[in-house]
Amino acid sequence: MTTVAARASRVEFAPAATPTFYFIGVSTGQSSIRKVFPAWAEYLGLDATLAGIDLALGDDPENYRTVVRGIKDDPNSLGALVTTHKLNLYRAAADLFDEIGPDTETIGEVSCLAKRGEKLFGDAKDPITCALSLDAVVGDGYWGRGGAHLLLLGAGGSSLALTLALHRRAQAGQQVPARIVVSNRRPGRIEEMREIHQRIGFSIPIEYRVAPSPADNDALVEALPPGSVVANATGLGKDRPGSPLTDAVRFPERSFAWDFNYRGDLVFLEQARAQAGHGVTAVDGWFYFLHGWTRVIAEVFASQLRTEIPTAGPEFDELSRIALAATAS
Repeated sequence: MTTVAARASRVEFAPAATPTFYFIGVSTGQSSIRKVFPAWAEYLGLDATLAGIDLALGDDPENYRTVVRGIKDDPNSLGALVTTHKLNLYRAAADLFDEIGPDTETIGEVSCLAKRGEKLFGDAKDPITCALSLDAVVGDGYWGRGGAHLLLLGAGGSSLALTLALHRRAQAGQQVPARIVVSNRRPGRIEEMREIHQRIGFSIPIEYRVAPSPADNDALVEALPPGSVVANATGLGKDRPGSPLTDAVRFPERSFAWDFNYRGDLVFLEQARAQAGHGVTAVDGWFYFLHGWTRVIAEVFASQLRTEIPTAGPEFDELSRIALAATAS
């Protein structure tokens, strides 16, 4: 896996010499996908190499445009998965997409860039991948057992996407958390989420809280009923060090602490593991990683795949096994 490093000056995009699939992130060279994708490509019969593009947090909009335009104009550039930059990249380069999915239109982000002939398609896969990942954390039928809440620490794109997926489930009469609480350090993202929820007629009781300090988040965690899920969607522990909570936090009994990250210092999960005696279950972002990548791969390589990539079952388990084996090597 090659990597184009983030830089203070303008990013340059060089056309690919062979069919190439991109990973747009912050520190892509550290990701397990650099070992996993070649193994998956061999198993799935894909003709492509993986290249990373590192952009700084909140990068210059012109750098986002350069990357999107480069992928769009280069015949060997097949598409990309986007992490961290999903909102900012779409805001900077929305006009460069020929087609977008309905979720991109609703939440204003892209996690998937894919070619459809000569057209560039952008889609937000997180409503699907976040919901599948949450299912993997709590198991089937969990929300029907009564009373558990979901606390989302961080109001960025992944949190917004998960609330959208749960809203749709509620509309379809499916089980969802009794209440959702969303916190964020600054009010801007909270207000953006609130506006989108009001526009779609959000169908689950929800509370929006500005939490400037980790101690404020501690209080929200400790107010949850037993069995609730606390999700770290802040990026802390991966893109930046630390946790959105203090070491003094007390998780509810029988609760789940779910980190969207699977690599990094993962302080949030260490805080949860210290309370395993109270029935607290710590779950990292491995299934989020799996679903996030496989859903984008299914879109980008639709014409190459022999069969659809499943979201559960024996073949999905085999993809997980291959990924674990690749990361262990």
